[in-house]
Amino acid sequence: MVKAVAACVLVLAVVGAHAQTAVKPAAAASAGVDCPKAPDVEPRQLIGLWRVEFDGLAQGATLRLEPHRQYAGSLSGEVDRGGERSKVAADLEDGDFTLEESRDGVHIAATWLGDVVEGSCGDEIRGSWGPAGATAHAFVMRRVGR
Repeated sequence: MVKAVAACVLVLAVVGAHAQTAVKPAAAASAGVDCPKAPDVEPRQLIGLWRVEFDGLAQGATLRLEPHRQYAGSLSGEVDRGGERSKVAADLEDGDFTLEESRDGVHIAATWLGDVVEGSCGDEIRGSWGPAGATAHAFVMRRVGR
């Protein structure tokens, strides 16, 4: 019985210690723990799933970024607006984010220009999204699931 209680206490201590040291990106940013400055964020750090909201538009989007198959250091993927999907190609240089969106994989339907938000550890990008021939809207991209 004493061994079982001791084992249980040990497990709780380990779990509690892990929970205290598991720092979320925003907390890491404020604590200065392994959080790159905006210009130091690399394209590979943007790989994953993002949620995007657009000023003045009711519908947001989900954006998936992955390494580009043809161009090292670039990204590709897909943006999904309620089932309407477009292909994307993106670049990141010195914290400046550029993304081109295409419904048919050939013609550019919209352009995204943004900046990695300082202190976000690369988990937030803000900028302007402009569909071809229409009014541009401010956007904010936030990483999902981290």
